[in-house]
Amino acid sequence: MADSSFDIVSKVERQEVDNALNQAAKEISQRYDFKGVDASIAWSGEKIEMRANAEERVKAVLDIFQSKLVKRGISLKALDAGEPQSSGKEYKIFASLQEGISQENAKKVAKIIRDEGPKGVKAQVQGDELRVSSKSRDDLQSVQQLLKGKDLDFAIQFVNYR
Repeated sequence: MADSSFDIVSKVERQEVDNALNQAAKEISQRYDFKGVDASIAWSGEKIEMRANAEERVKAVLDIFQSKLVKRGISLKALDAGEPQSSGKEYKIFASLQEGISQENAKKVAKIIRDEGPKGVKAQVQGDELRVSSKSRDDLQSVQQLLKGKDLDFAIQFVNYR
């Protein structure tokens, strides 16, 4: 029998992020505590730009956006938000989405699988993803449970389970 395998990736569904951003923008425009503070959230190229006329208000905009992401099933580990920056009379926060597993993170995950996972499991880095293969599907599922239990500092998903 051929080896079973799955891929570990770090991808963010752009449409879901777009939906979360639109929901956050709608809530900001309707909430009473945001009246008269010029609060907004929008795409700025590949980054998400949040702005308001006070530092605590722009942090509240970020908080609303994060809650919308969580409701849509997107890990906050994929969101890299900067610190509030003052520009004239308003404050801005720029946030970017992290996609792909870097080489050093892929090596960390492979080491965890080698050290703590079942014996017959192999992990190999393929670009910005990690292929995990084994003869036993049970071993692959135990690797998934092992990685879900670890507190990694980046978001991971399991795809192409064969």
